[in-house]
Amino acid sequence: MSSPTQPASRQVLEGLVASDKMTKTISVVVQRTYRHPKYGKYVTKSKRYHAHDDQEQAGVGDLVRIELSRPLSRTKRWRLIEILAKASKTLETVGEAEMASVLGQKQAQKPSAGGGAQ
Repeated sequence: MSSPTQPASRQVLEGLVASDKMTKTISVVVQRTYRHPKYGKYVTKSKRYHAHDDQEQAGVGDLVRIELSRPLSRTKRWRLIEILAKASKTLETVGEAEMASVLGQKQAQKPSAGGGAQ
């Protein structure tokens, strides 16, 4: 009467990558909505999880799926399963380049403070 044992299903969450600056680690923001018990208003809460990204393939703004695993470090208990949608990098880089050029022009036009003519 031995039946094949199935592995227990692990908790799976979906969220957006907030940071990928750590080595082989991403910070994922997961949002959930619930109804307030007293007032009935729908409230959105967010929580940040550190997840293991072994191949360092996820970037900031990507929609990812993470899975609960054994503790990998003091703060990491999740690992990246898959990337559901990649963020559009072109708009971010174009926007940053434009902002840098505008800020550079404004700083060049701005006179130095404190050294006025007397």
